[in-house]
Amino acid sequence: MINRILSSDNPYQLAREDKQSMLLKELNVLTAFHYQHCMLYQRIMDKTSVMTEADEIARLPYLPVQLFKMLDLFSLSDEERFKTLNSSGTTGQQVSRIHIDKLTSEMQTKALNMIVRSYLGKTRLPMIIADRNFLKNRTQFSARSAGTIGFSQFGHHHLYLFDEHMQLKESELIEFLEKFQGQKIFLFGFTFIIWEYLLNYFRRTNRTLDLKGSILIHGGGWKKLQSQSVSDAVFKDLLKKQFNITHVYDYYGMVEQVGSIYMQCEYGYLHTPDFAEVIIRHEETFEPVSHGNSGLIQVLSILPRSYPGHSLLTEDRGMIIGEDDCACGRKGKYFIVHGRLPKAEARGCSDTFTSE
Repeated sequence: MINRILSSDNPYQLAREDKQSMLLKELNVLTAFHYQHCMLYQRIMDKTSVMTEADEIARLPYLPVQLFKMLDLFSLSDEERFKTLNSSGTTGQQVSRIHIDKLTSEMQTKALNMIVRSYLGKTRLPMIIADRNFLKNRTQFSARSAGTIGFSQFGHHHLYLFDEHMQLKESELIEFLEKFQGQKIFLFGFTFIIWEYLLNYFRRTNRTLDLKGSILIHGGGWKKLQSQSVSDAVFKDLLKKQFNITHVYDYYGMVEQVGSIYMQCEYGYLHTPDFAEVIIRHEETFEPVSHGNSGLIQVLSILPRSYPGHSLLTEDRGMIIGEDDCACGRKGKYFIVHGRLPKAEARGCSDTFTSE
């Protein structure tokens, strides 16, 4: 089933009944698998859950995402370990360590590919990466470097926009734009870095660029922007004003469930792909709430095979707007994110901007 889903050209085609049935079966299998292969997960489940098959997705056991900062949770042998992903964190903060095998890595790559291709098309585009080139160790990855590597497969002639001191490489940018003049360009970066080091630079110098027809995908870092009263609408308006970019898509995701990203559609809503789901839970009772009510976001995915990250309760608040009826035509639930819980750490990929 999962191979058929990941080989599709459309990651948003399953209507509710078919999707719920498929996800429930696959997620129950994953719960049983991780229970058998991860001793720590087994102990947690024995203390907190009745280990029977869930009869609906909302009844599946879940782990709080911050648990990955405290415990090394994995369901594979040392020989199977392919790479390790680390969540972002400032100095002194604990970070999540996510252990990936080749199968999980391949599925995450396929999942990201099918989602992003549905926005960019099948042709690779000249690409600007709004960051510095910090990719060194190919077995240890931060959330930021993993995101950059994942999205870089959709571009060619990659231009890293900043030097090691985060200074804009203006001459290289001008040369790049001249070389690909008239072509659609793919821009990728983390939200706060685009805001602080790109947008504000051109605003301060009172200059503009014409990138009409280009596509920008960005994610993470909203906490710092919201503290500056920068909303999604303000961010997009300024991108249009400074760079004439109108195709701007945010995405929601986390290293603890990498590959299962939730991309924003043309109407500003985040969408659940066929292989993933979201549930909103009450902040005190943790019971599921109905559409249109705010609560904690639970994310579910059938991709994590090497670690028990298939059902996670996040520290983010959000609201499901609807299901199967978004004006963009994509099937599945669509939702918005309000932000992190007040006492939660700033842990977005670009919220915790450090030297990597």
